[in-house]
Amino acid sequence: MNNFGEPILKVNNLNVEFANESSTFKAVNNLNFNLSEKETLAVVGESGSGKSVTALSIMQLLPYPIAFHSKDSSINFQGIELINLPKKELENIRGKRISMIFQEPMTSLNPFIKVGKQIMESIQVHNKSSNKEAKEKAIDLLRKVEIPNPEQKFSSFPHQLSGGQRQRVMIAMALSNNPEILIADEPTTALDVTVEKELLILLNKLKEEENLSIIFITHDLNVVKRFADKVLVMNQGNVIERGTTAEIFSNPKDSYTKRLMESIPEPKEINNVSDSKILECEKLNVSYQVREASLFQKEERFDAVKEVSFSLSDNSTLGIVGESGSGKSTILKAILGIEEYSGKILFENEILKKDKLSDLRKKCQVVFQDPFSSLSPRMRVEEIIKEGLDIHFKQLSKQEKKQRIIESINDVHLDPSCLEKFPHEFSGGQRQRIAIARALITNPKLILLDEPTSALDVSIQKEILLLLKDLQNSKNISYVLISHDLRVIRSMSDRVLVMKKGSIVESGPTDQIFDTPQDEYTINLINAAYN
Repeated sequence: MNNFGEPILKVNNLNVEFANESSTFKAVNNLNFNLSEKETLAVVGESGSGKSVTALSIMQLLPYPIAFHSKDSSINFQGIELINLPKKELENIRGKRISMIFQEPMTSLNPFIKVGKQIMESIQVHNKSSNKEAKEKAIDLLRKVEIPNPEQKFSSFPHQLSGGQRQRVMIAMALSNNPEILIADEPTTALDVTVEKELLILLNKLKEEENLSIIFITHDLNVVKRFADKVLVMNQGNVIERGTTAEIFSNPKDSYTKRLMESIPEPKEINNVSDSKILECEKLNVSYQVREASLFQKEERFDAVKEVSFSLSDNSTLGIVGESGSGKSTILKAILGIEEYSGKILFENEILKKDKLSDLRKKCQVVFQDPFSSLSPRMRVEEIIKEGLDIHFKQLSKQEKKQRIIESINDVHLDPSCLEKFPHEFSGGQRQRIAIARALITNPKLILLDEPTSALDVSIQKEILLLLKDLQNSKNISYVLISHDLRVIRSMSDRVLVMKKGSIVESGPTDQIFDTPQDEYTINLINAAYN
């Protein structure tokens, strides 16, 4: 057990409520915890548990006065009470002595300002530094967070950096004023497993070098196990269990904690794969023009997918893994006919042609990563699901369409009463069930799954995976599954393709890939996910 010094942050009897015109909602209930110097405290729980509200309370960034604390609520930092602290004094702490990094750096960084300038701004807000001094410190911070070519990246815009690099920029900004506490709100959720591992190693290194205390908010227990010293488990605003990481993982006492730990997907049982092929790709190539030809320069192209060949059997799942930029999503776009390609794609033994794409889309559907952005907020659930019938089955009567819609919504275990509601009235897991129902409405033979569970809590993720497996068995559907979560791939797939920079580096049965990987890149991916 780690022995830490005196607490630098004391949270006592923290209550957070939100008021509307007619009622109040309690988001955090009598929360108590201490954070010591150089300690990492993980706050774990599903959506709505109060994790992020707790973090925003510490930063005093809630929408006050709509949000409010009880009179006995206290957040004490080094002897300073943060609740109701005058704005001027709060500004000397927030962003300087206590910093925060968020889940999605692309929405946190200004897309119109170069990253170096944004780091300089965070330095100069709290310090009287000249432009030269701020620039030198910004480049030094980029070097400290291990961004390659920091002088060059200083002049880059956010969209010119990878997801991992953007998150490193956010860490550099958070460290710009030598804070004592760093709050990290789901900082690795959207990242590839190898990038996630690199960032966790970096944060641990910075914690030691900068004497940081870290509050790490996440729903990913795998990250918690590798990174945290202590754990708070929250559910519906209450702390239901607390202890050292070793205690929580070796002997969880609360049923909710046990359920979270049991939500890690289990490997798929090995089944005999059919010899009949529903999808085949032969020497698939996709390239983009980077530079047009001119009198003095040749045309320059970027090869996103190079000589990729694979097949998918009936009633089976092909998992495709690889880091961002490996070509996974480009393959799906080529199959759907929304990306120009060379080579051959055969669906049900027929070569795909542009004039037959309508027939393909009747039999091939897609489920996307984020159901909130893929479902129209202006349409009711019934209209969303019915769209496929209106396009591909115009001959059906109104009553026949209604019957098909009810069957689809029953297939995903939602009540038909939900058909009159809008997407915003549902949880993330329910919205993804609606997206699956929309895909099922045309009775497809093939569904393309593009990160279908990465935006969901772990327990909801497991429910969706089990649903997809049940649907595959009952309706004889084949899946192509893209995911950066190797546990999801192992849970769902019969065969796996491992991709790197547009090429297949390894492929084979799932057990073979995970138990005896041959390529160094595959070994690194699996180590990053499991070790």
